[in-house]
Amino acid sequence: MLSLFVRCIVIYFFLLVAMRLMGKRQLGELQPFELAITLVASELACIPMGDPNIPIVYGVISVFTLFLVHIIITKLAAGSLRLRKMLNGKPVIVIEKGNILPAVMKELNMNIDDLLEALRSSGYFSPAEAEYAIIETNGSMTVLPKAESRPLTAGDLSLTPARSAMPVTVVMEGNFMGANLASLAGVDKERVLRLLDDIGLEQKDVMLLLVTGDEVFVQPYKGDSLTVRFPAAEREEESA
Repeated sequence: MLSLFVRCIVIYFFLLVAMRLMGKRQLGELQPFELAITLVASELACIPMGDPNIPIVYGVISVFTLFLVHIIITKLAAGSLRLRKMLNGKPVIVIEKGNILPAVMKELNMNIDDLLEALRSSGYFSPAEAEYAIIETNGSMTVLPKAESRPLTAGDLSLTPARSAMPVTVVMEGNFMGANLASLAGVDKERVLRLLDDIGLEQKDVMLLLVTGDEVFVQPYKGDSLTVRFPAAEREEESA
């Protein structure tokens, strides 16, 4: 029993490492050959897990072989457009100028329910809102909305918005994220703690704290979230 337990842990961690080395794609974003390799690797890993008569090295070698196959195919596909199309297929237009293309849907084995679900996942509820809809090689849908259906942008109003800043996680689940904090100019732990004291919170009370410029989002464990700014005096000192 102990031997089986250890075998399962070893195979699991080796499979986990192999999957991490293959990349960070979500399951729904995998290309066909990547999904095939993932499924086969999981099946091969299960064999030595459940049968103590099979040497554990068989499972390790199998997973390692598939990892090498994945790396080789990925490298070859990166340098060959023809091979990439053969392995992954190519994007296909399924809605053109608001019109559903029945012949393309038949070729893709899609029905109207599939089409409407994919549209809703993209944020649109009617084919009439789409100028073009494309089924990508991983099965997801990309929609180019009609001009009257797309969200209004600053460019439409001839405005020049301020450059967006990346929110930086400073406190997560009561713990300071030291590496993230070091990347923020003019923000240190003492400054954040003073801000928390001003709003009546302690470090351990904070589930999430994000800093975007001088704007701070705070989500405590208890109570509602709030967005505040660093005190004006501190901002003046920093600018001075």
